[in-house]
Order: sequence, then structure tokens, then C-alpha cells
Amino acid sequence: MSRRSGILEFAVLGLLRESPMHGYELRKRLNTSLGIFRAFSYGTLYPCLKTLVANGWLIEEPGSVPALPPATSSLAGRRAKIVYRLTAEGKEHFEELLSHTGPDAWEDEHFAARFAFFGQTEREVRMRVLEGRRSRLEERLEKMRASLARTRERLDDYTLELQRHGMESVEREVRWLNELIESERSGRDQRRSSPEGSAQQDTSGETGGLPRHRDHSRPDPSDDTK
Repeated sequence: MSRRSGILEFAVLGLLRESPMHGYELRKRLNTSLGIFRAFSYGTLYPCLKTLVANGWLIEEPGSVPALPPATSSLAGRRAKIVYRLTAEGKEHFEELLSHTGPDAWEDEHFAARFAFFGQTEREVRMRVLEGRRSRLEERLEKMRASLARTRERLDDYTLELQRHGMESVEREVRWLNELIESERSGRDQRRSSPEGSAQQDTSGETGGLPRHRDHSRPDPSDDTK
């Protein structure tokens, strides 16, 4: 399985864990909620769905036909009649994927998909993924700085500015990750110090969540030169 197809399967299972969907609605959610899938087509989605059905992680059920845009093909329209539902085995498999914190979870596209489902992820797993991502970016930033120092004199002004822009994008994401990690730690410490453990709960059953003020927010993929 390619890395990208693995990310797509993860995202599909995560969205279907929230509610059953037909193909058209699922593709729309992938495009709007997970921008990394903007360019993919029904020709990519349906083989993925068939694989998940064959593995026993999804089942197909009859469903009503959604209102499709004029540009949608008749083939997609017919397929949209099928509703895909997560099975108990599929839910278990998705939870196993959520618990994974290895290097793949720190890479650009995989991290974006993982972060989209942090609301369903245990706090300790979130922390490991965030810290791993930060470590990966700090390594990348160090290499970029070293490369720029070696080649600065040979670069024209525009190429030099492009290099600086790339470094700023990585630096901005590192600051954003620092904020998230601090917020997770603050929530954990708050829970430990609460005498009754009755602080406000998040979706994983523990306190925490996103920082209230995030000037840096999540880097815009359009200005990331990774």
C-alpha cells in the first residue's frame, strides 16, 4: 500500500466513524475538511472504498440518491446510491491506527490527516504525535539554515528570498506546535490538580484542547515550501 493510499483509508475510516455516508458526500467532506485530498477523484475514492469493504471494515447499504451537481458523471451518480457504514471491525482498526505514533505520523500529509482526527485521539497519543512532528520540523529547519549559510553568497536575491520564505513557514509551524503542546500539558496539569477531576472534558475524556489565541494558526499549505 502506498503512503498516500494509506492516508486516504485512514481519513475515510475516520469520517465514517462519525456517521455513514454515500460516496458523493464522503468525497465532499474529504475535500472540505481535509484539504490534502482536494485533487483526488472518484476514481481514487471508490477503489479505496472497495478495499475497505473487502477487508470487512465497511459495509455497503442501499441509500437515497443525493442531489448531484450537473458536472457529476452518471457513474458517480449510480454509486452515490450506496451508503458506506463502518463495521465494528472497522472501528477497531481505526482506533489502532489512531494509536500509531511512529515517524509516518509526523510527515506532512499524514500529520495533517492525523490532526484532523485529534478530537477522537487519546491525549498521550496526541502529545507524542505533536512532539514527534515538532522534532521532525526542527531537524528540517536546522538543515535549511545550514544549507542557506553554505550557499548564501551564490544565490541571487529572489532565490535567497524564497529560501527565507520556506524557513519562515517551518518556523511558524514550530511556534504553532509549541502552543498546542503547551495547551495539552496545561490541560493535563489542570486535571491532575483538580481535587474532584471535574474540569471540563474534551472528546477524549480529558481536559485540554486548542489554545484560545493562535496568531500563528495552522500553516497555509499554499505557502509551505517543504
